[in-house]
Amino acid sequence: MELLQLKAEAGTIFNIQYFCIHDGPGIRSTVFLKGCRFACLWCHNPEGIPEKRQLSFIKSKCIQCKECAKICSEAHLFTDDGHDLFRDKLPDGLVDASAEACITKALTVAGSVVTAGEVLELILRDRKYYDESGGGVTFSGGEPTMQKAFLAALLKLASHEGLHTALETNGSCSFDYYESIQPYVDLFLFDYKETDPDLHREYTHADNTVIKENIKKLHDAGAQLQLRCTIIPGLNDRDDHFRAIAQMTMDYTNLLGAEILPYHRLAAAKADRFGGIRGNEYIQPKPETVEMWRDKVREYGGRVVE
Repeated sequence: MELLQLKAEAGTIFNIQYFCIHDGPGIRSTVFLKGCRFACLWCHNPEGIPEKRQLSFIKSKCIQCKECAKICSEAHLFTDDGHDLFRDKLPDGLVDASAEACITKALTVAGSVVTAGEVLELILRDRKYYDESGGGVTFSGGEPTMQKAFLAALLKLASHEGLHTALETNGSCSFDYYESIQPYVDLFLFDYKETDPDLHREYTHADNTVIKENIKKLHDAGAQLQLRCTIIPGLNDRDDHFRAIAQMTMDYTNLLGAEILPYHRLAAAKADRFGGIRGNEYIQPKPETVEMWRDKVREYGGRVVE
């Protein structure tokens, strides 16, 4: 009965990527859950921030057929400058209808409401690849702990099937919740964004005190951890941040190490599609710059995960 209840638990995802090799060991499927507590300046997945399903609008694809205006004329306004979309005036019940009316697919829906059982069925299709490579399933986002019951159901079902599970999290949830799901998480991937508290608030609009506390508490509880550190040129590519990352890998023996990741210029175009404010576009670093960052962490005594 418990398995049936777990499979019936519903939540909202915005993607499942198959054959991933960078979200934990081996070949994996990565499930992206909607909703996030942060608003990072460099967010790669702005469609993952709202918990609700939303319209993606690629204006260059719009031929002004005005079919969507027949669904909701207040949300879909046409002027001499073209099609303007006002998402706040579009009732939730008309999101799908707006996308379905669009002839050129300029309008599509980001997010699907699914059950944990449906997700499990999809990821189990590639079980042979997980078994052969030592892979499994990774739950990411957004911030997957925004959907606590759904995430817990997914983790329990995957663990029941014997799959290796990884959870990518920004660490902002309560420790009580992390503690409750720890038996079902083989690897915690902590997105460690910034060491300095004031800069962390500036860059993510959130405090990092609880994040540092959760890393320590999970380490002390015996969880297997890995840091994922996206480095943004001009923001957190500082020696004090690299030194702090290195120190953390030395202080916490259960930490596999730190993954030093380059910024990718993905957010700006996505922000346009989802009605967000176009943020700064940062310089995408060259491979040799990224390797220099990794070397710095090593020089400070840190363990780097390639």
